[in-house]
Amino acid sequence: MSADQMSVGEMLAATVPMAGTLGLEFLETTAERAVVRLPDRPAHHNHLGGPHAGAMFTLGESASGAIVLAAFGDQLDRAVPLAVKAEIGYRKLAMGIVTATAALGRPVAEVVAELDAGERPEFPVTVSLTREDGAVTGEMTVVWTLRPHS
Repeated sequence: MSADQMSVGEMLAATVPMAGTLGLEFLETTAERAVVRLPDRPAHHNHLGGPHAGAMFTLGESASGAIVLAAFGDQLDRAVPLAVKAEIGYRKLAMGIVTATAALGRPVAEVVAELDAGERPEFPVTVSLTREDGAVTGEMTVVWTLRPHS
């Protein structure tokens, strides 16, 4: 399968080994929303029997990367997306399967206009981490940039 035929989830799994290591499942990847699931695996548990904080961080960051690729994949020939900073807050104990839902914090056209103007745009992606019962176990914001190729 060529890169043009790969889904965003397949592309992330192929280029980001940690996503494959955790067995992340890319359920939805559009420019409006990305939904990624972390399966419940004992090898990824913490001392309380739920997913380790590092696994949850990777889940959230991967969901944010999926929406960035879906929204700006057509810009990859002239810019590379890079995470600039990330902040996560753990709200409730996560047990079992955890799902991350990411949303772009700025309109795609606005970010592309800055890139067109020769700028290096930054934009936030917000992520909600939830258990199967719908309880929010964490919230994350990842700030991304599109760095123009030199």
